[in-house]
Amino acid sequence: MVAASSQTIVLSGYYGYRNSGDEAVLQSILSALEEESLTAGISVTPVVLSIDPEWTSRTYGVRAVHRMKLAEVRNAIKNSDGLISGGGSLLQDATGLGSIPYYLGILKIAQWLGKPTFVYAQGIGPVRRKLFRPAIASVFRRCEYISVRDIESAELLRSMGIRKEAVQVVPDPVMGMALPEAGAARAITGGAAADAESPDGGDSGGEELPVVGVSVRFWNSERTELAKLAEGLASLCRRKPVHIRFLPFHVPGDDEASRFVMERLGNVAEHGSTVSIAAETEHPYEMLREVSRCRLLIGMRLHSLIYAASQEVPLLGVSYDPKIDHFLGRLGSVPVGTTEELDPRIVASQAERLLLEGDVWRTAHAPKISELKREARTPARRIVEFLGSKG
Repeated sequence: MVAASSQTIVLSGYYGYRNSGDEAVLQSILSALEEESLTAGISVTPVVLSIDPEWTSRTYGVRAVHRMKLAEVRNAIKNSDGLISGGGSLLQDATGLGSIPYYLGILKIAQWLGKPTFVYAQGIGPVRRKLFRPAIASVFRRCEYISVRDIESAELLRSMGIRKEAVQVVPDPVMGMALPEAGAARAITGGAAADAESPDGGDSGGEELPVVGVSVRFWNSERTELAKLAEGLASLCRRKPVHIRFLPFHVPGDDEASRFVMERLGNVAEHGSTVSIAAETEHPYEMLREVSRCRLLIGMRLHSLIYAASQEVPLLGVSYDPKIDHFLGRLGSVPVGTTEELDPRIVASQAERLLLEGDVWRTAHAPKISELKREARTPARRIVEFLGSKG
């Protein structure tokens, strides 16, 4: 029997910061690479660039090196068979000037060392500073494979001179992340995700209320959108007893934003409703399981909405960034409001409607969700095929 070829691939992204969305991207890519490599009959060993390599190694069972120790990064790339950049919103200058130079620099190191480079389902932009555009184009032209998670990212790359046919539009990798069976989840997460059978971690003591998951973040300095969301949730609680379950995707910021909204809900208990907040999670599967228990998800965080869609949980998105609109558009949906304009009455009425018509929503969206799940694994398959052809 011929031994399967072995390939080592370095993964570059916003990993190790314990942001649930970005960690979910990493888990999704790792799972997709493993499944596609098994299908292809080759062995792919990932090495992750992380801000906390010890935690990343412990959490995912992979080798990791410190992303800011460039000698270690260079050595890992030198001893690899290629580099994956992504996914997530890595190449953008909205959050500062350091992101684009860093991620392009990692790609450039790999190219200098003669390693194949792959862009994995990234969301490109915004790129407001013109000086970054030729740099992105120069590096991307030398990539073996480029995939982005929305048409707008592809059009932005095209405006920089990247050929349309060189860029593949695919769903966010997290759409392909499956929730493991309870036994497997317990082994991965140490039991936390598998053992918490009710959303508050205990016995409900009777008929369970429908769980409405809420993912919020700070955005507007005046917090007006969070105040209006609280008003809408309070109105929902007056219409129908529910369990409002806050799901912080990025701690501590989202935890603080969640508590800001909780303080403005008023006494929902007098209407038979309850409120709780999920504890910080270590592994993406824990948050995915939280979302899977919801009857409805109201989210600002992109990956809260992707989690919900992947679990066929009806969702309402509050847009603070075009990436929210892009994802909802792929589902054939639109935001319930934006951070600039959010009507509490619409939030309450739409939430009540989806709680009553959840099966209708699932029936309408199931074909598109299945399609997105299949397409989300395309980059891993293409990369594994390339590695196998070189092995």
